[in-house]
Amino acid sequence: MKNGGKEGRTVLEEMRMSVDAELERLLADDGSPLFEVLRYAVLGGGKRFRPLLLLASGEAFRAGRATLLPYACAVELIHNYSLVHDDLPSMDNDEMRRGKPSCHKAFGEGPALLAGDGLLALAFEVIAGAPWPAGHGERKEAAFREIAAAAGLGGMIKGQWMDISLSPGEINEDLLIELIQKKTGALILAAVKAGALLAGAPARGLAAVAEYGEAIGLAFQLRDDLADAERSGSPSGIDAVALFGREGVRERLKGCLTRAIGALDAGHIASAELRHLAGTLIPERGM
Repeated sequence: MKNGGKEGRTVLEEMRMSVDAELERLLADDGSPLFEVLRYAVLGGGKRFRPLLLLASGEAFRAGRATLLPYACAVELIHNYSLVHDDLPSMDNDEMRRGKPSCHKAFGEGPALLAGDGLLALAFEVIAGAPWPAGHGERKEAAFREIAAAAGLGGMIKGQWMDISLSPGEINEDLLIELIQKKTGALILAAVKAGALLAGAPARGLAAVAEYGEAIGLAFQLRDDLADAERSGSPSGIDAVALFGREGVRERLKGCLTRAIGALDAGHIASAELRHLAGTLIPERGM
């Protein structure tokens, strides 16, 4: 599949710079130890995949970047809160994140827990303070609800609950897909839909980006599971490779990406950026 070409990459890099600059502003160092932890968790790493999806989706329907940027940064703050908490010993117990010690290893469990709480609260503070899109309060409300639901009990929290409560022996295809859709896919889908909602996308366009976002959310985790298996040499715990095998995951991933691009085509959404973001999930040779 084509990945959107040079034009898509260039615009996405501009978007990434805008997100990083705004995150830097939101987390401006006030000299307190807490902000040191927050900045460590968010700045200086990360693909910014979710905020880029929100910006690309909104701009595909002609929303201005200044309108979209607060919501994009809020989604990234929520994502980073989830990573900080996921890494804790009581959850996934990961000691490394983005090539450096995870937050609780660098600062301790208490500061990491509070930093995650702070990032989640800050995300909704940012959305609450964001301007209405061109006077359309209902668009802001719709996007706010979408993001909140993805972060909440029926979304990421439910997915994380499934992850820590299910054993590998209990997992089947339906449960694994549900876990992925909630823990990983919910915020990805919300980012895509929020951008379109803020732009006032028509029903047909909103349905198309929702289909794209659902497929991309699943593809993202499938690709991560393949990459993890490649690094470790074998799958461990609850993941797609353990259930389907590498070839089975590759086939499912290919199907998800085909479905995502097909959704854009069916909705007549000519976004080089959304296509390129889908293309970044094509597994590397050897995975």
